[in-house]
Amino acid sequence: MFFNSKTPEIPSAKAALPGRAEPLETAEKHFVLGVPLKGPYPESTRLALFGLGCFWGAEKVFWQLPGVLNSAAGYAAGSTPNPTYQEVCSGRTGHNEVVQVVYDPAIIGYEALLVAFFEAHNPTQGMRQGNDRGTQYRSGIYTYDEEQQKQANRLLASYQKRLMDAGHAPITTEITEAPEFYFAEDHHQQYLAKNPDGYCGLGGTGIACG
Repeated sequence: MFFNSKTPEIPSAKAALPGRAEPLETAEKHFVLGVPLKGPYPESTRLALFGLGCFWGAEKVFWQLPGVLNSAAGYAAGSTPNPTYQEVCSGRTGHNEVVQVVYDPAIIGYEALLVAFFEAHNPTQGMRQGNDRGTQYRSGIYTYDEEQQKQANRLLASYQKRLMDAGHAPITTEITEAPEFYFAEDHHQQYLAKNPDGYCGLGGTGIACG
């Protein structure tokens, strides 16, 4: 985590770090849920992908929800293949710190995940979350199909009205088609379960969507 006065910018693909061909080593199982971190997942499950600041606190938001079968911290929406945490934090990969969520739509809907997303952080801060400044802390929803995109845009508009009415700045959340997801290193997975007093970094706006 770092903080400075200059507004961070996402580097172009040409300017990004080269990365590597091989994926990083990560945990085999979810530390809390006990399931294989990389699957396989039941055919009935669906994927969701969110960026809402430091992924340590962000991941905990989702693994606690009923109907979430798996969660994983990782990197997405940048140019560098298989980036390391240090590379992402340098601001030279373009990646966001994200959480991949595997959920059972018979138990929890995508809209409920979106509500958890919007209420767990402040989506109006651009390339930061609280004192964490950098492109890796931007607010993002990365959708896997047209229905997810429609729901994301609808809920964003609903929260935008409430936030503007309460005097907040416009929402800066990016909504794009889900890019490739790279699993973060072992020690980042379920970090706050392994380190209960560890850094969280999330702070919501206090605005609920009724």
